[in-house]
Amino acid sequence: MLRRMNKTSLVIFDCDGVLVDTEHVANQLLSRLVTEAGAPLTYEQCRKRFLGKSMKTVQAEVEALAGRSLPGNWHQMVRDESIKLFADGIEAVPHVKGQIERLREQGVPYCVASSGQMEKMHATLGSSGLLSLVEDVLFNADMVARGKPAPDLFLHAAEQMGHAPETCVVIEDSRPGVEAGIAAGMQVLGYTGDPLSDKAALKAAGATTFDSMQQLPDLLAL
Repeated sequence: MLRRMNKTSLVIFDCDGVLVDTEHVANQLLSRLVTEAGAPLTYEQCRKRFLGKSMKTVQAEVEALAGRSLPGNWHQMVRDESIKLFADGIEAVPHVKGQIERLREQGVPYCVASSGQMEKMHATLGSSGLLSLVEDVLFNADMVARGKPAPDLFLHAAEQMGHAPETCVVIEDSRPGVEAGIAAGMQVLGYTGDPLSDKAALKAAGATTFDSMQQLPDLLAL
């Protein structure tokens, strides 16, 4: 049985894997690029190791694995290559658009807090048809000192939106994201609709897991 969240005043969505289905495209590219950089990793290994982390963090880990420094703009190059691929079209996560529209109709505040850079979010949300619903409430890791799993980004989003952490619900699909939400003192839902989701890891980090966006109204008690 799914556990309902306590009273929700603000819903904070992660972006990749929660709003837009970017993980397959992004990690296929990342697998090729990190392998070329001297740290051979498969698509599945990239998914498991880097999910939810900023590209600067990914670069640091790749450098450690490869035993050498990469160009300072390597993470930017990966981002630029990703955006080119995303421009060909990214699908929204099934049923999430309808759920965002439902929140808007009911007057429930929501926002997006992502490790991805703003340009990337505009590209993926734009190509998936979601940007018009969230473009005024986008927050990313460049706005804070520490990215996920630190709580900084979620706390910043809540403060900017005018809500106390304990009444916020975070929707995440990665362990670092869940850990960030828990560290922020927020309730966390772990989306596991992707077949490669690590449900056990999300639960262990403190999330209530669910596998369809159609379950959100019940989970949020709205």
